[in-house]
Amino acid sequence: MQPARPRVLYVTDLAYPARGRRYCDEDIFLTSRLREHLDLALCHPRDAAALMDGFNAVIVRNSGPVLGYQDAYDAFRERATATGKPVYNPLTGRGDMAGKGYLRDLTAAGRPVIPTVGRPADLHLLPDAERYVVKPALGADSMGLRVVPAGEVSAIADGDVLVQPYIDFSYEVSFYFVDHDFQYALHAPHPERRWQLVPYEPTPDDLDFARGFIEWNTLAHGIQRVDACRAPDGALLLVELEDLNPYLSLDALDDQAREAFLSALTASLRRFLHTG
Repeated sequence: MQPARPRVLYVTDLAYPARGRRYCDEDIFLTSRLREHLDLALCHPRDAAALMDGFNAVIVRNSGPVLGYQDAYDAFRERATATGKPVYNPLTGRGDMAGKGYLRDLTAAGRPVIPTVGRPADLHLLPDAERYVVKPALGADSMGLRVVPAGEVSAIADGDVLVQPYIDFSYEVSFYFVDHDFQYALHAPHPERRWQLVPYEPTPDDLDFARGFIEWNTLAHGIQRVDACRAPDGALLLVELEDLNPYLSLDALDDQAREAFLSALTASLRRFLHTG
């Protein structure tokens, strides 16, 4: 008798209108391939808490910014924690999964991130700049992000937002990991076109930079994306550590790289479902 295949609930918002991306295409592709190894059912993030009991595990993928369904997400986390339901990525992430406050904490720790503060009293710790970026501490996908003149920052910084100097960077680059293993890197040569990505060959220093944040996050399983910008002095600075539902831009990869990622993801899920 063949062993029963794991039953997995795959959480995605196929209709989310992401700028410059088509979430639905990526998740249709991924689920079409993962079905070779798992019994899958797709659901919207608002339905996950009600449906999860019928499955062995939950995979959270392109489910959109949590701010769009905060009540449902909180209920999902509470239900999963109370029942011990395995969730991939595990709900213990210290990056965007927990809000963007980690950028403030990493700044205070002297890590290579865009300088970030959260309290009005700490604004003096930021470098002088003509403009500043102000974003919600629980924001995602640029929701609520504003660029304001220096003279307006003190009136906006109320403790519920994060403040950063506006950096005229050369480009953004993203490093993609499965568990703690690097998979590929993509970059946006034109800063104004964030999601027009092309393959990027990282240097050893680039990978050391990205791995430092993966190790800091301590997730044993899951997909993570380290987003960085190339500062005017040539250094990389962390923009965000996406550890909840990182979009993977698989359409920017060639067939060989895409298949290698799928193999790594499949192996990770096997390990996770065995131990989770």
